[in-house]
Amino acid sequence: MAEASRAFDLTPSEIEEWVDQAKAGMGNALRAKPEDVRQQYERQLKDLQEAYSEAMLELRARKKLASLLGKDES
Repeated sequence: MAEASRAFDLTPSEIEEWVDQAKAGMGNALRAKPEDVRQQYERQLKDLQEAYSEAMLELRARKKLASLLGKDES
């Protein structure tokens, strides 16, 4: 988990929360109707896409700031 948190600039608690959510989702999938599961996954996919978009914007902003400050961030 520490390696993933460093690689993706996330806190271990964020990763643990995602793991907990995944476990809860799997448990729910075993009990729920297929349509309910589909809606749940669509919501999760949307949330993940939004988080990815935010992370990409932040990365671009950091790179832009680094270039404006004359720092080469590789």
